[in-house]
Amino acid sequence: MGVRTLLILVTAALLAPPGAATAARYAWPLQPRPRVVTGYDPPAQRWLTGHRGVDLAAADGQQVLAAGDGTVTFAGRVGGKPVVSIRHSSSLWTTYEPVDARVRVGDVVRRGEVIGVVTGLHEGCPVPRCLHWGARTGAGPRAGYRNPLGLVGALRVRLYPVTAVEPTIS
Repeated sequence: MGVRTLLILVTAALLAPPGAATAARYAWPLQPRPRVVTGYDPPAQRWLTGHRGVDLAAADGQQVLAAGDGTVTFAGRVGGKPVVSIRHSSSLWTTYEPVDARVRVGDVVRRGEVIGVVTGLHEGCPVPRCLHWGARTGAGPRAGYRNPLGLVGALRVRLYPVTAVEPTIS
């Protein structure tokens, strides 16, 4: 590899937007790109209620796609709701609900592969049909939920102004 090629590659890597590498490995679980109708709203503490994923506007029977390459770790019912979970790496899982699975536990899936179809209702969905999409990292007590929009580079970065604090003299 020549110096010029190396310089171009390094420059491209430095100028790439944050999350670009992740977004290249993961894709939206619905096509065309869906509207986010309920955002990620994690609880202050793990044991409290919260919205540990996002709700995407969908149609009944719409195909649900694997967000990334991985292995199906669950395809069944949780609390009466049909759910599919995929392990993408040693520390990342995505979940999809309500989904009538077209895959079984142990199936290896590729990004964009059909894993099921949207079926039934998702509680709290503000539109007629939603796909609830979640992402989790870690396992056991170290497990934590993450905003799945970060996987597809769709997080909005918000910068807040830093205000100076005047020292008080007593």
